[in-house]
Amino acid sequence: MTPALLGKKLGMTRVYDGKGAIVPVTVVEAGPCVVTQVKTVDSDGYFAVQMGFGEAKPKHSTFPMIGHCAKVGSGPRRHFREIRMKDAPGVTAGATINVDLFKDVQYVDV
Repeated sequence: MTPALLGKKLGMTRVYDGKGAIVPVTVVEAGPCVVTQVKTVDSDGYFAVQMGFGEAKPKHSTFPMIGHCAKVGSGPRRHFREIRMKDAPGVTAGATINVDLFKDVQYVDV
């Protein structure tokens, strides 16, 4: 699976490097995301994974979206994105993805 995760910017802060210089950094809350749908070539014509991020109250969601999330055993989500893949994804619907996905990745584009 292509390492991808949804997140939310929390703010800015600073860190100090080894020489004592200030480096501005962005603080991002990344995940956890729930896989709400896995698309395949047979059913949809392409490979993709749909992820949901951020819990939402049911009153702020629609009945179709509540039902879509309930199929995988999750509550309604605030944000949904689809990540296209070249090959079949190695995850199933209902799986939770967090930052452990990036343990072997050296560069992350945010």
